[in-house]
Amino acid sequence: MTPAAPAWPEIDWRQPAFAPCGDHGRRALACLRDGAAVHQALRQAAGASPAPRFVPQAALPAGEPYESFIHRTGAVPTRDNLHDLFNGLVWLALPRAKRRLNELQAAEIARRGVGPTRGPLRDALTLFDENGAVLDAPPELWRALLARDWRGLFIDLRHRWADARVLVFGHALLEQVQRGQLSATAHVLPGHRAWSVAPDDAAIAAALDPCHLLSKPFTPLPVFGVPGWHRDNCRPGFYANKAIFRPSAVALR
Repeated sequence: MTPAAPAWPEIDWRQPAFAPCGDHGRRALACLRDGAAVHQALRQAAGASPAPRFVPQAALPAGEPYESFIHRTGAVPTRDNLHDLFNGLVWLALPRAKRRLNELQAAEIARRGVGPTRGPLRDALTLFDENGAVLDAPPELWRALLARDWRGLFIDLRHRWADARVLVFGHALLEQVQRGQLSATAHVLPGHRAWSVAPDDAAIAAALDPCHLLSKPFTPLPVFGVPGWHRDNCRPGFYANKAIFRPSAVALR
């Protein structure tokens, strides 16, 4: 029996988290609603832009690591679910950064093989691939973020967010945002010292340095706290949930 096609949700591509994927996402979702598989919809959405080949998950040979297959073939195995749709859309929006991550993953697999654990570098790469974001922001916002000073970050310095930009990279994070998961937390690569220009595809790819990643540079950012990312976060009480906006002593890692 053929599995039932998933019911694709409405996605508000105007939301800040989805902005880099919006054009491709609208086209892909229209194809999905016409009955296309995710890999077919992504191919259609890519148009003439250079992109990896999206193939069905069954194209991945048994026993070959996913990352190694992508590196060897240039093709991305894709399942028919929202998670893999967002993964493909990030490939279309930020191909250089995705290729850089894949190169590093494949090289580490070739060097260490596949064991019961990924190892520290592959852990860092996977964390960024699934939940990563970059933040281009004034230094005072960065100081408040690094101190987990949520009141300072989101209330006292709220006006400074007009000069900031959050660019979501992680496809699992996009899925959490789509589902309205209030605890959705980005693992942010430091920006105020790292970006010589506003973070774009090439700049993110260049920032993915193995030695830097091994230093565990990520900082947690609950994304629904960012002004404009949730309709209720204009109320100070929104930030009182300590399970999400954790004090520094028990901050998310």
